[in-house]
Amino acid sequence: MSKSNILPDDAAFADFRKQCLSTENWLSKYDSNGMQVWVEVSPTNQTTKIHKIKCRITVKDVSAATMYDVLHDGQYRKKWDPTMLESFDIARLSENADVGYYSWLCPKPIKNRDVVTLRSWRVTDDEYIIINFSVKHPKYPPRSDLVRAISILTGYYIKPTGPNSCIFTYLSQADPKGSLPKWMVNKASQVLAPRVMKSVLKAGQNYPEWKRQNCPGQKPWLFPEQSTLPTMDPAQLSIQRADSLENVDESFKQDAQDSEDSS
Repeated sequence: MSKSNILPDDAAFADFRKQCLSTENWLSKYDSNGMQVWVEVSPTNQTTKIHKIKCRITVKDVSAATMYDVLHDGQYRKKWDPTMLESFDIARLSENADVGYYSWLCPKPIKNRDVVTLRSWRVTDDEYIIINFSVKHPKYPPRSDLVRAISILTGYYIKPTGPNSCIFTYLSQADPKGSLPKWMVNKASQVLAPRVMKSVLKAGQNYPEWKRQNCPGQKPWLFPEQSTLPTMDPAQLSIQRADSLENVDESFKQDAQDSEDSS
C-alpha cells in the first residue's frame, strides 16, 4: 500500500471479512453464553507477541445498525468504555475514513497504552465493516507517559440475523509493545476480551434510549455532510510499522518497572 494510497480498498475489506469468517488456524480460548474467543495459531508454531485475537458474540436483542452506531459514536463511548483514558477524532480523510487518537488503562503493573489509527468503514445491505490500523501523524508522536501500541489490523464485522439481532465479530492483530509477559497476553484473550465484548453488548442495548436524548439526528458516519472534522490529505500519513516507532528509548519499553506511572 503506497503512501498516497493509504486508504483501504475493496481488497482490504474483503480480506478482513474473510479473516472474520475463517475457522482455519484459530484456537478456541473461550466459549460461553453465545460468546466465543479464538487466538490465531501460527502454522509454524512460533510464539509471537504480535498476536491475533477474534471474538464473536451472538446478539439477540440489538440490531446490527445499532451496534454499528455504538462503535462510531465517540460521545457515547465515554459512557460505556471503562478502560478509556482519552479518545478523539483528529481529521477526516474521506467520506468513509478518518484518523483518531485513543488511549486506555491497562491492569497494573502494566503501563497504559495509546494508538493513533486510520479508521475506515463500509456498509452494504447485509453487513457492516469497520477496520483500523496504526499510522504516523506528524502532530501526535509517542508520549513519554504512555506506551504506543500498534494496531496492525483491527476491526468489526457485523452481520444482521433479523431486524433486532446480529452476529458481532471483533478481530485484532496488534503489537502491545513494551515488555508484556506471556500471561498478560493470555489473560487478554481469555478474560479481558469477553469482558469488553459484554460491555459493547450492554452499550448496544442502552444506546437507542441514550441517543434519543443526545442529538438523535447527528450521525456523521452515516451522513458525511454532518461532519465538523477538519479534512486532511491521507498522503500526510504513513503506516506505523511495529518495528519503526520514533522517539522510543529503553525506558519507553518498560512495563512493570514503571508501574507507579500507570496509576
